[in-house]
Amino acid sequence: MSTRDHAPGQAQVRDDSYRDAIDRFGPALDRLARAYEADPETRRDLIQDIHFAIWRSFGSYDGRCSPRTWIYRVAHNTATSHITRAFRVRQQRFVTLDELSVEPAVREPSADEALDHRRTLERLYALIRQLDPIDRQVIVSYLEGIEAAGIAEIVGTSPGAIGMKVHRIKRVLALQFNERSRS
Repeated sequence: MSTRDHAPGQAQVRDDSYRDAIDRFGPALDRLARAYEADPETRRDLIQDIHFAIWRSFGSYDGRCSPRTWIYRVAHNTATSHITRAFRVRQQRFVTLDELSVEPAVREPSADEALDHRRTLERLYALIRQLDPIDRQVIVSYLEGIEAAGIAEIVGTSPGAIGMKVHRIKRVLALQFNERSRS
């Protein structure tokens, strides 16, 4: 522990910052973990690792970027490290229909519609998991609504490069998605 961790109130500030971050970004972090990890048990481990890394990181957060950008950067770095370690230990498997949750719709979808939606999400997550780590990081951030400038801060490049990268990744995902639809 560093000396600043012993300062009165410092731990409370970190705890409060962490709780606020999880209240604001918890569901997005869960979706990010789903994009990186198919197995539910391993995904829970990843989410726990992300939460711990975020909590620990508030000790060094200096405010040079928004809290949202900081949290996504920490989460993506943690997820990338997790995946790198996991690939050394096991082979990746795909999400089953039972493992994929569906967001509630305005009206209850029919069983066929729900199944189609789950299959579509399963295929999309599977394709995203096959991307290179940086591309995965970019597209997951984009899908979470982070603007190009924020994504650029997270990955360390220019907003213009992010715009082109998002366009390219979307095109690749659409082509792969449509190819598999025809198969």
